[in-house]
Amino acid sequence: MYQLEEKIYFYVMFIIPVLVVLFLALQVWKRRTQHKFADRALLKKLSPNYSTFKSILKLIVISLAFASLAIALVNPKIGTKLETVKREGVDIVFAVDVSKSMLAEDIAPNRMEKAKRLVSEIVNQLGSDRVGIIAYAAQAFPQLPITTDYAAAKMFLQSMNTNMMSSQGTAIDEAVDLAKTYYNDEEQTNRVLFIISDGEDHSQRAIDAVEDAVEEGIRIYTIGVGTAKGSVIPEKINGIVSNYKKDQNGEVVITKLNEKILKDIADNGNGAYIDGANTEEVVEKVTELLTQMDKKEFESKQFADYKDQFQWFIGGAILLLFLDIFLLDRKTAWLQRLNLFNEKES
Repeated sequence: MYQLEEKIYFYVMFIIPVLVVLFLALQVWKRRTQHKFADRALLKKLSPNYSTFKSILKLIVISLAFASLAIALVNPKIGTKLETVKREGVDIVFAVDVSKSMLAEDIAPNRMEKAKRLVSEIVNQLGSDRVGIIAYAAQAFPQLPITTDYAAAKMFLQSMNTNMMSSQGTAIDEAVDLAKTYYNDEEQTNRVLFIISDGEDHSQRAIDAVEDAVEEGIRIYTIGVGTAKGSVIPEKINGIVSNYKKDQNGEVVITKLNEKILKDIADNGNGAYIDGANTEEVVEKVTELLTQMDKKEFESKQFADYKDQFQWFIGGAILLLFLDIFLLDRKTAWLQRLNLFNEKES
């Protein structure tokens, strides 16, 4: 396991393309200036030991030196010890609706991005709880198993989109059934499922699935994204709206938030319905709910004693810069004798 302490210093690597551009510009300028002075044959006689390859090699060496320096400034760290620690928390699974109706823009920027932001902000407030993520439309798909790695959770969350599922619909029942497989019976903790959806096109089996989940000790909360007024579903090409989704009769589809089904699911799931319009309020309510729950102890493994590795890259940068001093633009005698690059005239 590794960590990158100061990622901002990766910007130092932008020096490398600048060096390449300057090198190419210098070569073009040299060629033009030399051709004004003499033709190619005469130039070759005047400077028989000049090597284009050595100039390129010097550019590569200096670029690698800057790359090593940038990585040294970032200061990569490697975990040298794996520890088992005891933590107290709740097992939380987020089931995020990725159906096409989530593209509606009645909540800025759209329902999908709003749902992802809600989950991300909730994860930011967690302490020692474990989280898992499910994506669902007409079927459910496991996105991330139960973990304490919040960085991984947010990374997988950001990759979610409405193109993940080929078939459309809102199979909340499948999401609930899949969530039941996320919890570890051997490490029993409080089990919580948050369903983030607009509630449209729900399956009639949703309530039955919720009741089965409750019997297994899962509490289900729903977060509604969207508005009762609703909105059209834009179809975009390269970020530009080309059309709006239509039904079989050619009428433009208006998708609306179905609070009723989401409230019914929450009521039957021993949970509560939360309006997702205000992100700050949602985070406060969820944090309060989780704080009131009993925490169960569980074990997790994590790396400790991270050791700095910047010194290796500084050493490499110094070595490369030292090597650059002894690299001259003229041909190396022993390489010239080997004629590896066909630099000798026949």
